Amino acid sequence: MRYLFLLFLIFSCSKNIEDRCFISSDDNWAKHFKNDEDLIIDNHDIQVQKYDVKKIIAEKPDYLQIVNLKKFRNFKKDSLESKSEEIMEKRWKEYDLKFKNFNDKFLKQFTFSNHQEVGNAMYAFGRNKLGFWLCKIENEKPSAYFLGLSFSHYYINEVQEKPIVNNGFLELEGSFVKIVKVPGLPGYDDYTAIEDGKLFQIKLEDLIKDSDNDGYNDIFENSFGLNPNNKDTDGDGMDDFNDLNPMFKSEKNKFTQLYEMLLPDYGSENLSNENYYFEIFISDCDYFHQISPKYHVLFSPEDSKSKTDFLKVTDVSSHGIGKIKRNKNNSNIFYIKEWGNSSSTDYSAEYKNGKWILEIAGGYVT
Repeated sequence: MRYLFLLFLIFSCSKNIEDRCFISSDDNWAKHFKNDEDLIIDNHDIQVQKYDVKKIIAEKPDYLQIVNLKKFRNFKKDSLESKSEEIMEKRWKEYDLKFKNFNDKFLKQFTFSNHQEVGNAMYAFGRNKLGFWLCKIENEKPSAYFLGLSFSHYYINEVQEKPIVNNGFLELEGSFVKIVKVPGLPGYDDYTAIEDGKLFQIKLEDLIKDSDNDGYNDIFENSFGLNPNNKDTDGDGMDDFNDLNPMFKSEKNKFTQLYEMLLPDYGSENLSNENYYFEIFISDCDYFHQISPKYHVLFSPEDSKSKTDFLKVTDVSSHGIGKIKRNKNNSNIFYIKEWGNSSSTDYSAEYKNGKWILEIAGGYVT
């Protein structure tokens, strides 16, 4: 997988910046910008291919071992209990106290479960919108290790009957699952079990391996297209862990400024020091890649063949900004679209006196 980053660069260079960032004046603008439901369906088409147990196992990461259990907590029991109001209320009452140290150290970037102490180290299983993590606090220092298991295929039980760290392994009981789209609710997924009774094992030495010592484990970097052998993937002088845009060098030009204006806005909330929070965007546009964001961002190639193995089957992009359309009659006016999970907005953008003036030209909210 480490070679996929190089393939991505080769692919990106195979088209010129005009193709990667602009819609031809001869093209129909609408065909480049589908509504949110269409985008979700397209993303899920990759994930809901006819994956069965045999195919999931055939494509599993090399570092993952899978054991078939004779006695197990099945997906239906675990998922239904997890949604029970009575059980959820009880858990949340205990949650703040039990995981206070983890929430403080990790700035509430994860939802935690299965607290465990091993010697001087404290462990917890973490989840965020990117996927599954093993979170660790040792000598008051927090570290998080990405598992690289797609939630499109792997379900990890909320309740683990046994310790999750055992004899040099991370061990998690769960099931193979598939995504089920909820009719009439674009962006909302449900899951169903393909096969229950699995124990997922990863050697801790494989999980915590960080070849370039930048703070992200190799599995994370391979999953999202960073270079696991270079702590500064984009060569801008800042290590990947602290770089808000670690894949590409940030630049200053008017089109990059336009993309920055359309980024999701979280107000005064400071996300820059949340090193495990990322917005993922699907785009090959150089101007988009060159943004200077206020929070951590990563980019996924548009072409499925150029994506990492993890991104081929996992939809982690909740926002998008499209290519730019020129106005035939005014070289200072452009059109561009941005969308989220349940909304889409079309903009007319005029570049005037060194600044962009945006006007809403259409869109929808569901």
